[in-house]
Amino acid sequence: MTIQAKFERIGTDAAPGQEVRQQADGVEALLRGERIAGRQVDFSHGDVDAFTPTPGSFEVFTAGVEAGGKQAYTEYRGDLSIREQLAPSLASFTGAPIDAADGMILTPGTQGALFLAVASTVAHGDKVAVVQPDYFANRKLVEFCEGHMMPIRMDYLNAEGRAGLDLGQLEDAFAAGAKVFLFSNPNNPAGVVYSREEIKTIASLASRYGATVIVDQLYSRLLYSGVDYAHLRAEAIDAENVITIMGPSKTESLSGYRLGVAFGSKAIINRMEKLQAIVSLRAGGYSQAVFRTWFNEPQGWMDQRVREHEAIRDDLLKLFRASKDIKVRTTEAGSYIFPQLPPLVVGGKDFVRILRLQASVIVTPGTEFSPFCDGSVRLNFSQDRAAAVAAVERLVSLVDRYRA
Repeated sequence: MTIQAKFERIGTDAAPGQEVRQQADGVEALLRGERIAGRQVDFSHGDVDAFTPTPGSFEVFTAGVEAGGKQAYTEYRGDLSIREQLAPSLASFTGAPIDAADGMILTPGTQGALFLAVASTVAHGDKVAVVQPDYFANRKLVEFCEGHMMPIRMDYLNAEGRAGLDLGQLEDAFAAGAKVFLFSNPNNPAGVVYSREEIKTIASLASRYGATVIVDQLYSRLLYSGVDYAHLRAEAIDAENVITIMGPSKTESLSGYRLGVAFGSKAIINRMEKLQAIVSLRAGGYSQAVFRTWFNEPQGWMDQRVREHEAIRDDLLKLFRASKDIKVRTTEAGSYIFPQLPPLVVGGKDFVRILRLQASVIVTPGTEFSPFCDGSVRLNFSQDRAAAVAAVERLVSLVDRYRA
């Protein structure tokens, strides 16, 4: 594969946060009716003005700056004292011990951790099992590392009490030589949580076939009422075959600090550090101090944040379900909703551009998460509640206007 082809396959113009690059060329001829007025709402990412960062985070960041070089130039894997503070909290949360010295690395966001983990486990020609739909960067990173992607179906709309992963297909992929399995839990974009049975089976299969599992648990703290969450690393899986990725970017609204963490296999963490040393050196030195607020939020703060997001989720679900033929599953964790739209007279990517032009509503096309999701769009509903409701009302109105 040539360098040009390699980067063309990545494609970021339609990725979350890149909507400014989406051109209107050719869309004007498809427009129907008048523009629907309303405040612009960008569902491609959360609104940190609507949900402000963890209390005290800026003060801790300032303290990191004032510490000067001691904080600026940490180990490549991050300040040891911060890792030692985080390890017990993360171990208690995920249900298995963490070696702060050798089994953990602080990274420039969870995106940085994901890149390091994939690049440290996937070489040219390696077979990698990737869920569809799943986080937009997963398949792009596998392709960039020249791995051979083996798609695993997740029928989230028709599954009850589980994510809907095709476990038979996953086992077939392992049997056919898949060395790595990559997935997010809660799933991004569908917002579903893997059942305990699914997680146990994933752990069992990975152990049986000696495969490495990379699990992105970025939204695992934003868990809604009545939902049971099983941590992969707490199941009977070889500790040297699993990497867990988490961070305070989303639920805690700390995305601007670019903080992530990966923990698990010491061998893989060691490779990740070597790669980070030549890519970005370390997570932002001053920003690392903000980790000290993580899992140390004021009493009741996290519960309130979950309740507020759950209320927005419920409002949007009512609007989607009141519209004919829009299929949607209840978000179980995280702040994403992934409705499947009815057949339209325009393609999915064109509808996304029309939605922005005619209704000032920005969403991410479903094809970013799977080539088979052209009829779906992803919304991050971590927004001002009234603005989010009004925006989805406009979205539903345009769906009706462009029905096939």
